[in-house]
Amino acid sequence: MVSEQNQSLMKMLPELLNIAEQAGEAILAVYNASKGDVSGSVPSDNIAFTLKGDDSPVTQADYAAHKVIAAGLSRITPDIPQLSEEGEIPPFNERANWAQYWLIDPLDGTKEFINRNGEYTVNIALVEDHQPVLGVVYVPVKKVFYYGVKGVGSWKKSCKGAMLITARTVGEHEALKVVASRRHGAEEVEKMISEAEKVFGCVEKVSMGSSLKICMLADGSADWYPRLALTSEWDTAAAQAVLEAAGGVIYDAEFNPMECNRKDSMLNPYFHAVADGSYDWKSLVDRALNH
Repeated sequence: MVSEQNQSLMKMLPELLNIAEQAGEAILAVYNASKGDVSGSVPSDNIAFTLKGDDSPVTQADYAAHKVIAAGLSRITPDIPQLSEEGEIPPFNERANWAQYWLIDPLDGTKEFINRNGEYTVNIALVEDHQPVLGVVYVPVKKVFYYGVKGVGSWKKSCKGAMLITARTVGEHEALKVVASRRHGAEEVEKMISEAEKVFGCVEKVSMGSSLKICMLADGSADWYPRLALTSEWDTAAAQAVLEAAGGVIYDAEFNPMECNRKDSMLNPYFHAVADGSYDWKSLVDRALNH
């Protein structure tokens, strides 16, 4: 039975999907404008960007999407604070007292956006008591949504309609599918994959950008995403909500459930996103790293 709280979250979804789609349209407007137009300007594949203090790139599309999302959330939930990658980050002594807040990455996968491979997303999460309880991930170039509500379920929505999605069980497919970043490989990850090959025989590695890696676990397309490189909480929270509502889980490096807003830094610990939380991933990882 769906709780009253979860019913209220479900009622917000249509508005949230609309906000995410509008943010996607703002992103695509920048994307398409950088190609030139039919008025005679010279087409260009270059998307202008600047570097932030942490050397990560930011574009006009990031800021445009941020404005759309901030305005939309302020309209539908004026009393819920917002924490966005492209907004001001309140000091921890202020946000530590938030029981509920929106956690937003207006354009996750900015490098993918700049390189025009389409693997970038709009991420909107509602966090309660340090856990993402609702998440919307939107893929602008494909017009595809992934969304989930804790205790209810997760869906993938395209032009064909919305479909309930469920994370898959280890061993129910011929190969264990490991999804990884296009840019952040690590020697330790290769050791883990080698150990997985000893256990499962066949391991398939797939590269993907942005939070789509976690969404692949949620929709049954992959089994494991080991992340041994830096990410921020806004990179993962929305997809974490989708994955966990679909039956998966994200563990930190010590294999405790990953939480948000526990410290001053917005950086995540290294983590393991898995489709099947009943499998003993910790033992596999320990064997790989201790041999």
